[in-house]
Amino acid sequence: MPVPQPNYQNIEAPRNSDWLEQSQKASKRSRWIVIGSVITLVVLIAAGVAVGVTLSKKNSNNSSSSSASAAAGAPNGTNPDDPSNFPKDTALVKSFYGIAYTPLGSQLPDCGNNLTEVIEDIQLLSQLTSTIRLYGADCNQSSLVLAAIQATKVNMSVYLGNYPATDDNGAAYTRQKGEIQTALQQYGGANVLGVTVGNEFILDYITEQGQTDPNGSAGQAAAAMLIPWISDTRSMSSSMGLSNILVGNADAGSYFNDEVLSAVDYGMSNVHPWFANQSINDAAAWTANFFNTTNLALASTLPNKPKMFIAETGWPTGSSSFNANPNDGPSLASVDNLQIFIDDFACQATKNGTGYFFFEFSDEPWKNTTYGGVEGYWGLFDANKNLKNITIPPC
Repeated sequence: MPVPQPNYQNIEAPRNSDWLEQSQKASKRSRWIVIGSVITLVVLIAAGVAVGVTLSKKNSNNSSSSSASAAAGAPNGTNPDDPSNFPKDTALVKSFYGIAYTPLGSQLPDCGNNLTEVIEDIQLLSQLTSTIRLYGADCNQSSLVLAAIQATKVNMSVYLGNYPATDDNGAAYTRQKGEIQTALQQYGGANVLGVTVGNEFILDYITEQGQTDPNGSAGQAAAAMLIPWISDTRSMSSSMGLSNILVGNADAGSYFNDEVLSAVDYGMSNVHPWFANQSINDAAAWTANFFNTTNLALASTLPNKPKMFIAETGWPTGSSSFNANPNDGPSLASVDNLQIFIDDFACQATKNGTGYFFFEFSDEPWKNTTYGGVEGYWGLFDANKNLKNITIPPC
């Protein structure tokens, strides 16, 4: 795997990995909360105007976009000052159980995300699903997402994320915990289903130690770091009167540590047929079988019996020139094959009661220069939020 560029710290997006290649602060706070709420209200109003302008520009400048086409046909009386009154795209169908989402510009140190863009993202996402998951909390993304959900008044719930690093003595965890706590204090927990602590933490740690067994010595050392953070997150939400918010963990499908999984309410498993070298025709069946036999089977043996989700699954549509390998397996990275995987997997998973998060909302260009290959091309939308040339099946 390419070494990440040094200016990206605590990158909040899933990393490529060996497995994937194989199978895949409180006295002052109340005053600031009041001030922050007033500021947020002003920002939301301004953001509504900006979103209206943005959507209008899309109508006039990008008529080929399916989203722009829907905006052009919006009924009379829509109010661009109200983010909850937005044109619906007839090409979008609420067929996905969940979608993996990272607001563009949510990586340190740049933090280029903003409320206007997140509102537009939520408007689109709400037409595809009622559940999303985040990976981390840096760059204010927890607050931005909750603010956008409340501004748009859509039916949307979110699993927030805390993406700790394996080598900073908990600094990333503590920083992001503060971001999540601030978001919950300001916006409440009505739209929050859970907080996921750790994303491929066990995988990253044991790989760095040259090991492969998540329950071996390196896995146990990683668990000894991760479990106290999981307990601390649960204590934080309980102390805020939000004990209904679940606490979970996400990792690569074959890399769940038993003790970590025994300490959470839910587990989220990354299951990628592309990295498991599956053909597109076998991809959906392989994904379901792997999840059932590896993740659900393990969870059923644990005393807490955590609820299991597929945290990521999808199919890439292209490859960058850096570290390119569009044929990482028997089937191409292509829009046509993305369509096949959606058709074969999404509705069947919903019918079977499988909780999953389709990977992902939109292409992420920064991954092209950090990781290369297919990493930047997993979106249902391109980086400009144009729906790719796919048809969303009704489920």
